[in-house]
Amino acid sequence: MANNLLAGKKGIIFGALDEQSIAWKVAERAYAEGGRFVLTNAPVAMRFGKINELAEQCQTSVIPADATSMEDLENLVAKATEELGGPLDFILHSIGMSLNVRKGKPYTDLNHEWMQKTFDISAISFHKLMQTLYKQEAMNDHGSILALTYIAAQRVFPDYNEMAESKALLESFARSFGYHFGTLKKVRVNTISQSPTMTTAGSGVKGFKEFFDYADKMSPLGNASAEDCAAYCIAMFSDLTRSVTMQNLYHDGGFSSMGMSPALLG
Repeated sequence: MANNLLAGKKGIIFGALDEQSIAWKVAERAYAEGGRFVLTNAPVAMRFGKINELAEQCQTSVIPADATSMEDLENLVAKATEELGGPLDFILHSIGMSLNVRKGKPYTDLNHEWMQKTFDISAISFHKLMQTLYKQEAMNDHGSILALTYIAAQRVFPDYNEMAESKALLESFARSFGYHFGTLKKVRVNTISQSPTMTTAGSGVKGFKEFFDYADKMSPLGNASAEDCAAYCIAMFSDLTRSVTMQNLYHDGGFSSMGMSPALLG
């Protein structure tokens, strides 16, 4: 059910790859709620995904951008504000990639050049994006910037590898830049720590299905779905959450508060 929560609002959504992507679900929901936005992803990701189908469905355009490139981000933000007719109200950063995970490198034997690339793509890109928005004065007052994260930033999940440090850095950037954006234009910056989700990226992690089932049993409400995460993002983009900023918000069915569940002992 749509309630026009984003009527009159404009934004950019990063990271939609295919129908399994949380960013894809966010775009669909934002469109249903009256939001207007442009879509973006790295050129290499666009070749494997279906983002152009999503753009057609949401009556919008795709502006390719490498989120690690300041030049690409400057071009993206300038074009987005021009195309949408002014400053923006909401941003979703849904970007993460580890070559070490893809290549099966264990945490105790990481390629550190790949690690630096992981940090650049998965976390530093968030600072680069916010710095670009800040310098171009591209956000409206009371806008909302979100990034997707995971509880591995706080707890050890060995197979998540150096993506854990990436998420910790991402969350720190949200707090630090949240101060600057908040004092300047009342723009809020938050991260959403989502349950394990059967996305194309997530399901590629070693042992993901087993961990997904474990988290589902551990969580009183079960794992939060991608669709429910999209709904939470919309709430955070809307005017209903104008005083929430610099927070890491758990959207995980209660997993983050659990120690042990009898469901796992049966």
